[in-house]
Amino acid sequence: MRAPPAGGHTTATEAPGRHARRHTRSEQQSAQVGGPLWHTASVIFKAVNDGRPYPDHGRRSVGDWVDVPPRLVRLDELITTKSTLDLRVVLADDSTFYGDLFAHVVSWKGELYLEDGLHRALRAALAQRGYLHARILTLGAS
Repeated sequence: MRAPPAGGHTTATEAPGRHARRHTRSEQQSAQVGGPLWHTASVIFKAVNDGRPYPDHGRRSVGDWVDVPPRLVRLDELITTKSTLDLRVVLADDSTFYGDLFAHVVSWKGELYLEDGLHRALRAALAQRGYLHARILTLGAS
């Protein structure tokens, strides 16, 4: 559980069937005036990186990935390889029309790296889905 912000007070609330979640004073005040609770206890990704720490696998085109079967992967298990994303890509109507329908993930040293499909992962998160269909390529001993 995260520590409250400096000088912030917290209170615990519990929803039926869920663990207690702590709200900061600003969240409580926001809720009291009818505003949204923007801060949540959940995290979308395991980590956000800028670059690929794994060796080059040589798969450049969508066609190079077709032999890797897609499967479901949890968003909170993924480490991104991009730290920024152009919102025009995320919000485009045809963002999933071109290229592969599935995200590309590389499994290396026990970690899952989201190589391609960050916009799909964010769309899934915005739709409150914690999973994403992805092609997972295993490199070396994972």
